[in-house]
Amino acid sequence: MSGPFDALRTQLLGAAETLSDGPATLPDILSGIVDDVDHALREPLEIFPVCHHSPASALAMVRRLREKQPKVIYLELCEDMAPLLTELRNCRLPVALQSFASELDGFPKESAPLSVIAPITEASAEYQAISYALETPGVELVLVDRSTDHVFQWQPDASGDHEQPQEAEDDLHGDAVGVEIGDLRPRFAELEEHLLHHGRVRHWSEWWDQYVEQPLAGADYDTYRQVMVLIGSLFRRLAPAGTRRFASDEDRERFMWTRIREHLAASGIDRADGLYVCGAFHAASRLAEVGSEPGTPDFDITPRTATKWLYGLIPSSHSAIEAQFGLAPGSVSIAAATWQKNLGRSRLKPFQLAGQKGRKPAKLPVPISDDGPVEDQLTGYLSGPPALDGLDEEELRSWCVDIVRLARRNGYLASTADAIAVFETSILLAGMRGRARPTPYDFQDAAVTCIEKDTVPGRRDVRRLCEILLGGDRIGQVGYDALPPLARDVYDRLAPLGLNLEQRSIQRALLDLAARPELAAASQLLWMLRYLLPDHAVRPIMGSRKLGEKHIQESWDLDLGRHQRTIIELGYEGVTVEQVLEQRLRRAAWDPKATAATALKAVEDSLLFLDSPRLTDELGQRAVELLAAERTVDEAPAVLRRIRRLLAHYRATTPTLPAWSESFVRTGYAHYCTLLPTAFVADDTGVRQVGAMLGFLFSMESLALSLGCDRAQLELAVRQSHPEAPAKIALLWAALHQLGVLTMADLRSRVDDLLGNPLVVPAFPQYVAGFIQSLESVPRLAPFVVETLSKAFARLPDPVLLPWLPTLIMTLKDQAAELVPLLTREAGRTFPGTLPAVDSWVAPWNAPPRKPRTAAAVSTGASRGPAGLLLAAQPDTADAVASLLGCDGEWAPPPAGPDGAPPPSLLTTHPDTAEAVALLLT
Repeated sequence: MSGPFDALRTQLLGAAETLSDGPATLPDILSGIVDDVDHALREPLEIFPVCHHSPASALAMVRRLREKQPKVIYLELCEDMAPLLTELRNCRLPVALQSFASELDGFPKESAPLSVIAPITEASAEYQAISYALETPGVELVLVDRSTDHVFQWQPDASGDHEQPQEAEDDLHGDAVGVEIGDLRPRFAELEEHLLHHGRVRHWSEWWDQYVEQPLAGADYDTYRQVMVLIGSLFRRLAPAGTRRFASDEDRERFMWTRIREHLAASGIDRADGLYVCGAFHAASRLAEVGSEPGTPDFDITPRTATKWLYGLIPSSHSAIEAQFGLAPGSVSIAAATWQKNLGRSRLKPFQLAGQKGRKPAKLPVPISDDGPVEDQLTGYLSGPPALDGLDEEELRSWCVDIVRLARRNGYLASTADAIAVFETSILLAGMRGRARPTPYDFQDAAVTCIEKDTVPGRRDVRRLCEILLGGDRIGQVGYDALPPLARDVYDRLAPLGLNLEQRSIQRALLDLAARPELAAASQLLWMLRYLLPDHAVRPIMGSRKLGEKHIQESWDLDLGRHQRTIIELGYEGVTVEQVLEQRLRRAAWDPKATAATALKAVEDSLLFLDSPRLTDELGQRAVELLAAERTVDEAPAVLRRIRRLLAHYRATTPTLPAWSESFVRTGYAHYCTLLPTAFVADDTGVRQVGAMLGFLFSMESLALSLGCDRAQLELAVRQSHPEAPAKIALLWAALHQLGVLTMADLRSRVDDLLGNPLVVPAFPQYVAGFIQSLESVPRLAPFVVETLSKAFARLPDPVLLPWLPTLIMTLKDQAAELVPLLTREAGRTFPGTLPAVDSWVAPWNAPPRKPRTAAAVSTGASRGPAGLLLAAQPDTADAVASLLGCDGEWAPPPAGPDGAPPPSLLTTHPDTAEAVALLLT
């Protein structure tokens, strides 16, 4: 029996015979392509082949839906995303359907979170089919592609010879795996390179627009359908068949047809009333499981894992789609502009969901019967060049004028001459590439050639300006009603700020908490969002959140409109922001790699952002457990810093310390005493860690002893320590001084011995670093460290000192950067503050010893009244204060009056006041 494509098959086989020096498989390929087209068109269930984000596919879909008016549409889209489709009414396209899972069961835990997105644009065949089905009564829409769970079940591993799923670099999609209808592209680089070279184009998007989109934009439905299946069959037969990706594609086809047959059998719908929308690559399939016949074998579909998937809508954009699927920049924007232009030219009314722009669905005409025989449209289509439009001078002229105007606004020195040059260059490039009409890509290249200079004066180059001119990067938005509960709660709680949070620009929020205390709840929410969201989504300009701080005014920069996706994904983790934050803190504290410092940070964050004593106590107990289980002291500096801050907060706000903090101090005291001797000699333990351990032991000593710890344990640990590194030796000396074993004179003597030993001088910066680290545990040694450095600068000769200084600076920077300010303040108190005072200044450690006080000098204090008597009775206290202030401590006799008698005191001048005070004290 002859078929409609017999003539074409004969013609192609004759051409293959003429090319006898070609590949031996050429006749099989050419005849197989025709057979694939014939087979697809003979299927009783009409197959509609598409390419993703193709205006030609969308136009053909609109025409076919108005003619056929199918009762059921089978769509190549993840079957578990079906409930999301109705929410598209509340969105502004483009948006993406998303499946998200953070708690995995059946997949490797380290791969979490898993995410799949399916972008939807207005200029796509799938959106037209969805709109028709949702807005037309009696029409059923069935998603038949593999579920999200199966996407990751079947995802090839990295060791195969397949093409990995591309991941988006745009923030709107993150690292989600993208799925779309109709991924129509050559499956190996050689074919694509060949097509680009002979098509005189730069990238695949331009080739597709030139050789497929434009010829098919005005073609009839039969021609469109046959050409798309032909292209799908060509790429399918030339694709490497042994790859994992090809096998995955075949499993998808078996899956989809199995679901279609199941639905047909369950619903009883006539196959002639259905429409199967799939990619052209899948439309050309010849697998045994492909077809709607009842006897066709089914595919054994594996069960889903126990992973709990969450579903929602996230904003998308043209640039995000291009990055996700490897399309040329600007191609989706150009496709959207082409779609609008073809709609105006053909006067077609597209299908659109009623809720998106307030439009009602259009009434459909009476269906046209299409039961006639299939006719061969390919022969005429392939026999000659496509009928493309000629040069549209008015359109090209408007582009050139607009791009010059836009370039001027963005800082380019463009003129009318540049507009003329772009116009002529566009025509020239189109002619060189065999085109009668310049495409947007020709115009873009011409604009870059004629307007782009050596530097870009602003944020946008000319290529980006062309994309804006031809349609721009349209960015979608998910409507309020389609948001998860958490996102809606965020918008509701921030409503008192009076800002349009859906606006895609940075907005400044000013919070006067003193005048409007009701904004305190919004402030608390903003700080939680600051903790959970990226830094540039919620950014404080004025104000901070630390323990013990309370601000009466705050200022924020909010950019939630451009980070709607992150807020939506927070909704996958919980119902409220507080719940998500609590889960994050618990997850951090109970992570297998968590340390005591990590748990203490969680404790501090719970105090800052959540008013939950129960949670704080649980996190504190977890910190105690982690500290007791640690076998290293790498986190000792962070532990010391955080526990000091927490104890200071509790002492200032609560009458008693919480039980977990007392347990932490007891455990830490015993823990660090046990590890101290080993840490002193271990090469992999730094001086900062040992200094932090000593800081914990000495600063927490009084509290630890009151809680039952034994000071002998600390003394024994220090005596058992025998370090060899210079910095640790200095730390040990400081610890011995704190324990009373070494006096200040002993420390000075040891430092003098180091400076006098030429073999030790090169390592002296390490000793200094150790002494500076000791300020963490013995802060009263600050004057001694200043004295040590001063002695080094005074005694070392220049040939030794000058090479020694860079080593000293780098050592201080690497090992004691946070303690240098303390040392600087002490030096400021020690050294004179003016230049003239330097000449007469004598260092305290070089000053001559004070003369012993005589009884006469001490007794002179009696003539100064009660204060003088007190100082004379307790001279040591006065001497100590004078020493701290830098005074010489001499007791001088009081000045005599005019008659040689001592001056009258305040008490003798005003005796009534003194007597009144005496009566109150008795």
